[in-house]
Amino acid sequence: MPVARIHVTTQAGRLYDPASVLDSLGIPVVYTWLRDTWGAWSADHGRVVVASGLSAVQERCVLAHEVEHVLAGDTGCMDRDQLTALRQERRADLKAARKLIAISDLCEVAQWAPDVPTVAAELGVTERLVEVRLDDLKGEGWPAWQVGSKIAG
Repeated sequence: MPVARIHVTTQAGRLYDPASVLDSLGIPVVYTWLRDTWGAWSADHGRVVVASGLSAVQERCVLAHEVEHVLAGDTGCMDRDQLTALRQERRADLKAARKLIAISDLCEVAQWAPDVPTVAAELGVTERLVEVRLDDLKGEGWPAWQVGSKIAG
């Protein structure tokens, strides 16, 4: 099911609510047990699937990632070659991290936070997405150790 290309106006940083974005696009979110991923966009079914049992922070980050697949018109991981899949996952992570972690919020917290776990907790995101955002700001792209991300889908 193709998603109409529309411009979605959202708040950035701590105010960004990916669940509301999906709702405004008419994309349902289905919660179920997933073995090896935290979430996935199913273009064929027009829905986002999220692993049940995630924390609120994990769920928000997964939904932000999946929103980016929806907005990009990605069709799903089953039809992608490995290089295309990696590029799409990288793009979804970078755009999600940029929306979830505003530079102003990051700068405010970085003035006093001693480490990445503290920054992540304060900003309401996963440590992994903090690392993605920091690497993005350094111009280094996606952390190499994140190729096998459970958020990817």
